[in-house]
Amino acid sequence: MKYFKHDNALVSDGAKIGKKTRIWAFSNVQEGAVIGEHCNVCDGCFVEKGTVIGNHVTIKNNVAVFEGVVIEDHVFIGANTTFINDRYPRNHQDREWVMEETVIKKGATIGAGSTLLCGLTVGEYAFVGAGSLVTRDVPPYAICYGHPAELHGHVCQCGKKLSYDLECDMCGRKYKNIKHGLEPLE
Repeated sequence: MKYFKHDNALVSDGAKIGKKTRIWAFSNVQEGAVIGEHCNVCDGCFVEKGTVIGNHVTIKNNVAVFEGVVIEDHVFIGANTTFINDRYPRNHQDREWVMEETVIKKGATIGAGSTLLCGLTVGEYAFVGAGSLVTRDVPPYAICYGHPAELHGHVCQCGKKLSYDLECDMCGRKYKNIKHGLEPLE
């Protein structure tokens, strides 16, 4: 077996699961979902058809990842995070449904209990604090939290908050401002 599936998990034969991924009890992975290698999908998660999850992703307990959500490599999704994929939810019999894609970029962290509206991007290595309501794009390397989530500083790839001069006192990386966020100096 190329991946681990707990006896109490439901994984469709039509789902594409990478090697060394672990899917724990009471999780449900639908046909057409794609999950990369070395991922950890914890208890009680739901991964809907059309979802794309990269490599080395951790999705903690009770997270529903709906169609239209793209999670890139090395992302952490905290327990009880909520993704929304319909800006104007109604019974689908009443109108045509319009799905909006949400993208969580490489290395980002989404704190437990956060809610992310659809049609937005969380930038590379950004950090969304626990319990946040994310209503717009989060720039790369940003720290944001609150209701709605607002910018409260910047974070290094290593996870440490950056100083005012955009230098990490833990690993020594330095960053520069760009139009929409930060980027590392070479």
